[in-house]
Amino acid sequence: MKRIAVLNVVGLTRSVIDEMPRLREWSKKREVMSFKPAFPAVTCTAQSSYLTGKPVGEHGIVGNGWYDREDAEVKFWKQSNHLVKGKKVWEEAEVRCAKMFWWYNMYSSADFSATPRPLYPADGRKFFDIHTQPMEMREQIKIDLGDFPFPSFWGPKAGIGSSEWIAKSACWIEEKESPSLNLVYLPHLDYGLQKYGPGAPEMTAEYESIDKVTCDLIDFLEKRGIEVLVLSEYGISRVSRPVHLNRIFRKRGWLQVKDELGLETLDCGGSKAFAVADHQIAHVYVNDTSIADEVREVVLAAGG
Repeated sequence: MKRIAVLNVVGLTRSVIDEMPRLREWSKKREVMSFKPAFPAVTCTAQSSYLTGKPVGEHGIVGNGWYDREDAEVKFWKQSNHLVKGKKVWEEAEVRCAKMFWWYNMYSSADFSATPRPLYPADGRKFFDIHTQPMEMREQIKIDLGDFPFPSFWGPKAGIGSSEWIAKSACWIEEKESPSLNLVYLPHLDYGLQKYGPGAPEMTAEYESIDKVTCDLIDFLEKRGIEVLVLSEYGISRVSRPVHLNRIFRKRGWLQVKDELGLETLDCGGSKAFAVADHQIAHVYVNDTSIADEVREVVLAAGG
């Protein structure tokens, strides 16, 4: 069986490929396919659909997060793989799999995995770190590659450093373990496309950076006889009319808002109805069932 690596270059589309010279030339010698994306087109849903081959209604990942009614909390970016229902592709194929920074990467059946996971001591501090399977892999990969550059993965300093480190980790696990299936997550394009927007002049440098990281990794893998597949979770396009459902709900008196150190936060459990916005979609939760029909009418009239 030929060994395979799947590079998840987030935000990649046919038009974006044209902005990346090395990847464009590489793709010319291969088949480029389009298919109906997952809905909603967000990371956790798209990845779960890829890895199970199931629609949202079967694997259960309705977005990057959702409202937990029992805890009365909105929970985003949870990590346990037990949340994803259905047999995973490596289980179906019965192959050794490395899952490098794809999501829901804790306690999965993949043979090797690495994922961002901060440490939270009892005194309230936060330390950047990673979680790996097997656990002993964590210290060894940090010794060999250095600490994962967490600030370049999330937040205002997000940049190419995280994708560079992840690409190195994919090479590292290939050299150490030679998995039959190597799943690699390269998030860099997502940062610039959301920050600057498609077509912005600042994107030129962003395209160049991820083109180098992606194609250097492809070169490394192909030299070792590995078949490389490149895919994306979604594309990003310009918008002209965002729909702010919670602002509409607030005017109706349905939201409960809490002042925290001079800043407003949404008190979901105390609200009659509210929306959990997640890029292209929002899930609307109704705590006061007596207004359910009215909420529906307001949402339908919102013009989204």
